[in-house]
Amino acid sequence: MAFTYFFRDLQALEMIRIHVVPVLRSYRYIRIWDAGCAMGPEPYSLAIILRENMAAAFGNVRIYATDIDESGRFGDIIREGVYSKDQVKRIPKQIFQKYFKQDGMAGYFRISEEIRGCVQYHRHDLLSLNPIRTDLGLILCKNVLLHFTEAQRIDVIRMFYGALREAGFFVTEQTQKMPQELSHLFKPVVPNAQVFRKV
Repeated sequence: MAFTYFFRDLQALEMIRIHVVPVLRSYRYIRIWDAGCAMGPEPYSLAIILRENMAAAFGNVRIYATDIDESGRFGDIIREGVYSKDQVKRIPKQIFQKYFKQDGMAGYFRISEEIRGCVQYHRHDLLSLNPIRTDLGLILCKNVLLHFTEAQRIDVIRMFYGALREAGFFVTEQTQKMPQELSHLFKPVVPNAQVFRKV
């Protein structure tokens, strides 16, 4: 089972906070797809960043968290929202105290109902090339594309393009560069960061 932890990629979260959140705040419906969510720390970390920076607009946020999940357990883990001390120890103290409470078992903590309520888990295979939905403001896909062939990456990113709303955002892992064949579909938001906007 994939082990993940909260606030794993602070650079990506900071880029989203600075460059993506101000745009998302202006939408009536804020729909986000976290593709390859594993056990949930990534979409929940994103949800916390949005909650901290969106005020009342956070009520319009829906994060669709998906994974192929061969274990069959990710959905239950995400719905319960209970994580071990090792998974939450990198969360800034103020944020942790605001959104987590100790669960029944020692060393385990449950994320707040408000944060859990905006994340919906769905089992999904990216290589089906069927998006979870369309009209998305942001697609986050990290630590997944590196497992695909170049041809598969191109097909999946093209599928993401079709699922994004006009001028929507796509964020991927730092090691994954945009394939040259797709460079006309996206423009980089900032240099030296894998944050793109649909053109």
